[in-house]
Amino acid sequence: MLFFAVALVAGCKRSASLPAPPPAEVHAEATGHYCGMLLVDHEGPKGQVHLASRKEPLWFSSVRDTLAFMRLPEEPRDTTAVYVNDMARAKHWKQPEAGAWVDPRKAWFVIDSDMRGGMGAPEAVPFSDWALAEAFTASHGGRVVRLGDIPDAYVLGPVDLHGSGARHPSQ
Repeated sequence: MLFFAVALVAGCKRSASLPAPPPAEVHAEATGHYCGMLLVDHEGPKGQVHLASRKEPLWFSSVRDTLAFMRLPEEPRDTTAVYVNDMARAKHWKQPEAGAWVDPRKAWFVIDSDMRGGMGAPEAVPFSDWALAEAFTASHGGRVVRLGDIPDAYVLGPVDLHGSGARHPSQ
């Protein structure tokens, strides 16, 4: 029994020290973890979570959903990497380009802007560059914060899809 416990701890340390997998690219069949819908059918920045227990990443149709997954205690904790679309590198809101990914722990987020995410909810818009996040607020309102400064209610709370005054980017 002691051997099993030592082997288990050694295995955990080995997996924890493995390098994070690189970001995957959204493919035509990528389906949102919470909504069960195709990501290509949703506009705006998206997210992906890599788990040690899965070969493919979990996909999210919005950054808001990605951040919710990271905060919900009932979700798996064997995360090896998380990426969100980097809107500092994306040229198009509708479908950010391949390669436009950033670790959310390194990103700046614009919250409370007039832009809506893929499911029509207020979005936490990620940027790898603070100055570009600030420039985004000049056009779309909101404020720039770090990941830890995004209130839980912003990503976990109920969504008012009609009364908030926010607009969908296609409007």
